[in-house]
Amino acid sequence: MKQFIDFIPLLLFFIVTKLDPRVIEIAGHELSFGGIYSATAVLIISSIVVYGAIFISQRKLEKSQWLTLIACLVFGGLTLAFHSETFLKWKAPVVNWLFALVFIGSHFIGDRLLIKRIMGHALTLPEPVWVRLNVAWIVFFLFCGAANLFVAFTFQDYWVDFKVFGSLGMTVLFLIGQGIYLSRHLHDTASTTPKTED
Repeated sequence: MKQFIDFIPLLLFFIVTKLDPRVIEIAGHELSFGGIYSATAVLIISSIVVYGAIFISQRKLEKSQWLTLIACLVFGGLTLAFHSETFLKWKAPVVNWLFALVFIGSHFIGDRLLIKRIMGHALTLPEPVWVRLNVAWIVFFLFCGAANLFVAFTFQDYWVDFKVFGSLGMTVLFLIGQGIYLSRHLHDTASTTPKTED
């Protein structure tokens, strides 16, 4: 459910970019609606509404949600202020690389790897497996950032589609791969765990 809620602003952004620009009247004011710039405004507003509602209901936002919201406000705001979609094209690469940096930092800062902090309450795995998982997430975020950057500036007619569905597809494939990898190690862990007598 949380992943769907996080996806709402991006989906609205995609829909509005696909609309042919038209002039609409709101409270006596004429506004242009459709295309990249009004889609950016919709992205900013919907992100504030969605994450604001989450914050009000849960009294907090996860760090990843704060990062996503701040990046949306900064890069979306710069896109509108300078009327240049170049700023928005940098949002996904920068956010992905910041996530990678946080995962990298957990190898040197703190007593546990970030992936273990996230999943450790649900899984018991050998430390080398946690290390490999953390490295896999680092590589994944670095690759996603590079892929978004490449598509945004090489295939400019398709970068919005890739931003929404390409990134989602890469995430789903990665999570499936992680699930397969974990299932193998969970089986090994279960088979080697000594049984206690009642």
